[in-house]
Amino acid sequence: MKRVLAVILAGGEGERLSILSSLRAKPAVPFGGKYRIIDFALSNCVNSEIDNVLVLAQYNPRSLADHIRVGRPWDLDRNTGGVRILQPYISRGRPTEWYRGTADAVLQNLNVIAQAEGDAVLILAGDHVYKMDYTPFVAFHRRHRAEVTIAVRQVPMDEAHRFGILALDGDGAVVEWQEKPRQPRSDLASMGIYVFSKRALFRWLSEGGSDFGADVIPAMLAGGARVFGYRFGGYWQDVGTVHGYWQAHMDLLEERPELDLYDTGWLIHTKSEERAPAKIGPSASVHRSLISHGCIVNGTVERSVLSPGVRVEVGAVVRDSIVMFDTAIRAGAVVDRAILDKEVSIGPNSVIGEGNDDTPNRRDPRLSTGITLVGKRAVVPRGVRIGRNCRIDENVRATDFPRRIVRSGETISGPHRRSVPVMAATGEATARTSA
Repeated sequence: MKRVLAVILAGGEGERLSILSSLRAKPAVPFGGKYRIIDFALSNCVNSEIDNVLVLAQYNPRSLADHIRVGRPWDLDRNTGGVRILQPYISRGRPTEWYRGTADAVLQNLNVIAQAEGDAVLILAGDHVYKMDYTPFVAFHRRHRAEVTIAVRQVPMDEAHRFGILALDGDGAVVEWQEKPRQPRSDLASMGIYVFSKRALFRWLSEGGSDFGADVIPAMLAGGARVFGYRFGGYWQDVGTVHGYWQAHMDLLEERPELDLYDTGWLIHTKSEERAPAKIGPSASVHRSLISHGCIVNGTVERSVLSPGVRVEVGAVVRDSIVMFDTAIRAGAVVDRAILDKEVSIGPNSVIGEGNDDTPNRRDPRLSTGITLVGKRAVVPRGVRIGRNCRIDENVRATDFPRRIVRSGETISGPHRRSVPVMAATGEATARTSA
């Protein structure tokens, strides 16, 4: 595995995560209380003894760079190898342009990849939640003398249209490929994880095409390349949608979760701040939840995940929800089936996620499964009642609420919202702390 270079694709815009990724790269979105999504790919690498890692960033890279820094939490702060974050750049004779797709992101960094020792390049997505030992995956690739090996798993047929779908022969060779088909002929899906022989990667990227699934893999199959599939049977979740992100958190709360964060033999490493232990007060009630360090709970928490520093005051109720760093839920407030970003303030006796009306959000159709989003540093004033599939944008203040009732499917924005697309395009950030 010392001869393997890992390349983590962390540059996607992440539009399907709505406001959760408007100020940060999708792989930098908090997950599971104390982690970030990219922690899983990084931890899989170091647990598989891969110590040479490139992270290809693009949109809103500040929080991602601040989280990874020199890679110390993953033992990747090394003089040789280690972790490096690369972004699109200007070079003489080449116009400035964003990465046009997964393959183009790798293509624009071939000069760095060429300098790495070894014979294999592992291509990973930075926005998937899973635990995987890459050692048998790479061994399978080498044993079959493959030019590329694709990690695959079975998915429900009603979700297969979201993936690259393939068929394998008895030896594991890929004999058919459909990229996000309307009518899938198989339930065997690509996980977006590839291991290439270095020579094949250079050859097929030079043939053109901007995306691995849409361009490179079909071209390789048409050109007679040795393309194989490696079956993966563990837990894996693409958390690129609001519902997928919420469901992955609910999966963690099962009595025996498929994704075991407590497995000491395969730790998920992360950058972690020093905070006091969680404190459960005399009036608190906590049921089937994850409570991170620094939390103070004096209310009721049911089937929820609380990041470090969250406060739940007396009489407040948090149910079926995800609450990120340093958010305060004041006395008597109710949060039901919602995702609250960092440093949010929910006023006393307010209700988030009220009722059973699942009208999709009129401005943001991605909110259609009853989950309400509250953006970073938003302030919800006392006594406001907010329905389902609502979106409360980042930095909203009490004066931005025209009335005390926000009906299901509505959005609350402030005048600051106009500046967000500019920040996303330039990669700038004005937040006081890491997103």
